[in-house]
Amino acid sequence: MLKVFTRLRTLVRNLCTIVSDGFRFFVGVWRRRTVLGAENLFLLKQLALFREREKRAMPTTPADRFVFCKLARWFDWRGALMIVKPATLIGWHRSAFRLFWRWKSQSVGRPRVTVEVRNLIRRLAAENSTWGEQRIADELLLKLQIRLSPRTVAKYNKQPPRPRGSRDQRWSSFLKITQTQS
Repeated sequence: MLKVFTRLRTLVRNLCTIVSDGFRFFVGVWRRRTVLGAENLFLLKQLALFREREKRAMPTTPADRFVFCKLARWFDWRGALMIVKPATLIGWHRSAFRLFWRWKSQSVGRPRVTVEVRNLIRRLAAENSTWGEQRIADELLLKLQIRLSPRTVAKYNKQPPRPRGSRDQRWSSFLKITQTQS
C-alpha cells in the first residue's frame, strides 16, 4: 500500500511538472525574442557558474555581476535566479549604480593649480609690481617649466587689476631715479 502511494505521488508530481513546463513553453513562445534570449543567457550563465563551483569554490566576479544585472533588466528575473538570493542581485545592482554615478560625477576640466604655485604667483606679483600676468606666466614657463595661462595667473593673483592706461613706473619716477643715481 505504501509503495502504491509513493508511486502515485511521484506520478502526480511528474504530471504537474510536465503541465507547468508545457505552460511555460507556450508562454515563452509568445514572448519577445529579446526577453527570451536574455532569460536563456541568464540561466546559462548561472549554470556555468554552478559547474565552476563544483570543481572549486569561487566567488562571482565583477564581470558576472555586471552581466546578471544587465540581463535582469529584460525579464522578471526573480523566478530564474538560483545561485544567489534576490537581495544579493539587488545589492550588486545598487553598488554598480553607485560606481557609475561616482564615475559620472568626477570633476571635468583641468586640474587645480597647487598651493605652492599659487603662493609663488602671489610672491612674484608682490616682488615685481611692474610685471603683468603675461610676464609672470612667461617667467614660470621659462625658469620652472610651469605652463600657465595669463588668465590663470590673474585668477590667483590677489592684487587688484591695474587700470588699462596706468603704469606703476611713470616718466617722472624714472627721472627721479636717474637724478639720484647721478
